[in-house]
Amino acid sequence: MKILEANAGPLTNFEVFEFLRSKDAVKDPTLALLPNIASEYKVFEYLEKSGCKHLTREVINEFLEKCKSFKLSKAEMLNIINIMPKSAVELFPIIEACDTRDDDESTMLNALVAIVKEVLLAGTPSPPPVIEEIEVAHEENGVEADK
Repeated sequence: MKILEANAGPLTNFEVFEFLRSKDAVKDPTLALLPNIASEYKVFEYLEKSGCKHLTREVINEFLEKCKSFKLSKAEMLNIINIMPKSAVELFPIIEACDTRDDDESTMLNALVAIVKEVLLAGTPSPPPVIEEIEVAHEENGVEADK
């Protein structure tokens, strides 16, 4: 294999996941005894459990198109794609000098979170309900909660 361009730039978790999925080594856990393959297998397992498993190149391109108006840096976009923040609180530390940008901070954050949910998180399964939602459901059904 010939290296066409060394250090072409940072990769998204999706790109790393796709590369590892294309290799046969990570599909066979018995090969994980080899030093390099063991690390690859651990990374593959982590990425398989993360949201990037459900992404496609088309989804990422759609997200990048929708976010052009926010004038985010490449690093900020990469982090948003990798982390897929579900709230403004998760998004705020990703965006450098978020509070000093020209746009209204809360409007920008809420719009970005909406785009993340609409585009990046569209294909991911819903997380399990939180305890409060379970308690409300029990109360509505007449089930007493253990206290």
